[in-house]
Amino acid sequence: MGIVTANLAVSLDGFTAGPQQSLEHPFGTGADALTAWMFETGEPGREQDAKLLSTLHENTGAHIMGRNMFSPGRGPWDEDWKGWWGPEPPYHAPVFVLTHHERKPLEMAGGTTFHFVTDGIQAALERARAAAGDRDVEIAGGAATVRQYLAAGLLDALLLHLVPVAIGAGERLFEGLGELSLDQTEVIASPTVTHLRYRVPRA
Repeated sequence: MGIVTANLAVSLDGFTAGPQQSLEHPFGTGADALTAWMFETGEPGREQDAKLLSTLHENTGAHIMGRNMFSPGRGPWDEDWKGWWGPEPPYHAPVFVLTHHERKPLEMAGGTTFHFVTDGIQAALERARAAAGDRDVEIAGGAATVRQYLAAGLLDALLLHLVPVAIGAGERLFEGLGELSLDQTEVIASPTVTHLRYRVPRA
């Protein structure tokens, strides 16, 4: 059986997303700087970033995400909405979306099928583990979803991409978790981001 992982870009002041998520700003206003490094890996000195991104999901067999990660909508589903990513999402594996509203599975190009789970994080994890087999399950986000798995003691590893900006408002990954101790296992530095890999000790 694989492990349960998560990776998130985070600002110096602890935010993984900005406020006021919308169609124009999927990660909230002011948060573009958190992901800009991902599109600059061809520049000199960015070889380590490119290598990390190329191998990040090589052992991932399934993903879990919150509704906000899939859609800006609330309440009953707009069946025409198929995600932020166009006809071929980047996951290429089953994705289990946490929601309070039922929806039939949504099959997309490239091997991604979105399954909508209404009975909580544990049920989503059980389904994702079954789909992943011996491979890892990644909690894709957003911060509130990763935080729930951390609080429940269900996360094994966490990779943070620390970007040297402060965005001032939004959603903090560790908000309300109280005392938390992580075991740092790797640090990868590049000009515009530092990648911090942690093992999450189980209670």
